[in-house]
Amino acid sequence: MDKAVRQEGVKGFKGPPLSDSEKNVIIGGVLLSMLLAALDQTIVAPAMPTIAGALGHAEYLPWIVTGYLLTATALAPLYGKISDVYGRRPTIHAAVLIFLAGSLVSALAPNMLTLIVGRAIQGIGGGGLFALTQTVIGDLVPPRERARYAAWISGTWAVASIAGPLLGGTFAEHLHWSLIFWINIPLGLIAMAIINNPLKKLPVAPRRHSIDALGALLLIAATALLLLALNWGGSTYPWVSLEILGLVGASAVFWSAFALRLMRATEPLISLEVLGDRIVRAGTLSMFALQAANVGLTVYLPVYLQSVLGLNASQSGIAMLGLLLGTVLGATVSGKTIPRFVHYKRIAMAGALFSAACLVAFALVAADASLLMVQVLTICIGLGAGATFPVCTVSVQNAVDQAHLGVATGVLTFLRSLGSALGVAMLGAVALGYGLPLGGEGMRVGAHTATTEPFSMIFLACAATTLLGFAMLWLMPEKTLRGYASETVSVPE
Repeated sequence: MDKAVRQEGVKGFKGPPLSDSEKNVIIGGVLLSMLLAALDQTIVAPAMPTIAGALGHAEYLPWIVTGYLLTATALAPLYGKISDVYGRRPTIHAAVLIFLAGSLVSALAPNMLTLIVGRAIQGIGGGGLFALTQTVIGDLVPPRERARYAAWISGTWAVASIAGPLLGGTFAEHLHWSLIFWINIPLGLIAMAIINNPLKKLPVAPRRHSIDALGALLLIAATALLLLALNWGGSTYPWVSLEILGLVGASAVFWSAFALRLMRATEPLISLEVLGDRIVRAGTLSMFALQAANVGLTVYLPVYLQSVLGLNASQSGIAMLGLLLGTVLGATVSGKTIPRFVHYKRIAMAGALFSAACLVAFALVAADASLLMVQVLTICIGLGAGATFPVCTVSVQNAVDQAHLGVATGVLTFLRSLGSALGVAMLGAVALGYGLPLGGEGMRVGAHTATTEPFSMIFLACAATTLLGFAMLWLMPEKTLRGYASETVSVPE
């Protein structure tokens, strides 16, 4: 196909044409960058007891995870805006370098406080890597072709979900816990070397933007306070305690101030044009709900496998492969099917309904399910959930012009991360409300006598959240996907 036609995917931008091989190199490089950030969400957990033994102050261990989550989630929308202002190449290089700086601080940490600071620095870079990976792919590939790369992104997350715990446990048990962070240095430098020259050809926006610093600070404060409430609620403090209610109230104040700033700023951090788009609103809220159900399930499914089916930690990890592989397969099929469908959102709607139905079935058979039945059900749940993610991403990116691609993708990434945190907190509240012991004696391996009612309610909560995502998809308008001129298919009015 003619290269000039291929460049229509970046209409409104100027720059020398990129060959298909250069595009693939860039996409491979940014996916490697995203793998670094994804690994650091999963690789630390199995090493935490070893880290506590080495550094002491075990009471602060949760902050190793929370510090990363806070900064990574809060800064994702800001990176989208920065990349729209200064270009993708310098922004993604800055994100990688910040991430590597945080890795270096973490690896050399002599005490727990320094490690937590290092993890927060890592999150500052990691939040950018999540958002910028999808933004760069959006620059390179028109929406009708973009969905097929969703399988690559889902595959990257699956690799991180499987390899992270294995590497973290191996390093901590047989080598040294600091290797968890040292491994990022060569991988990050390799990623930067791979994408450096090809990214110079990446088109840049012809018009200038400005960054609303006050709006950025308000967004970061609002998000950080909300995430602290979600992380501490039900564990460190009761949900109705003054501490949690105070955090929620303070977060609401900052969110209100941020909304007011969006309306009054000359060029707000998140364009009102982007926020006012019905597709962006519905697509991002759908992703929020679907991710809450998906991540929440991945957290509590191993608890079910160990406490009800009697599997040990390694066996439950292997049993999780069904859900992960199903998600990747669902995303792959969805991504390849989207360009062939006029009403492409029906793919995601069907996937969400199928996933919700399987979750309801899982809730009904939770007390008597065999391992084989659990594997079949989780594969089906993953298939349905995986089919939704490419549609949400492509729909949101297709709804905005190229100048706002970074902002729209940043908002999508932000709500996806926030949904993950809210999903875990929501299901934790369900588990505690139904008396599920999340630690101590009640969670011994092989506890076959444990009641399954809490797990049934957790699976039903995941189904209800998935149906909320379905409702958002139902309300989301469809817009003709931009693509190669000879292949464009219009959505009938």
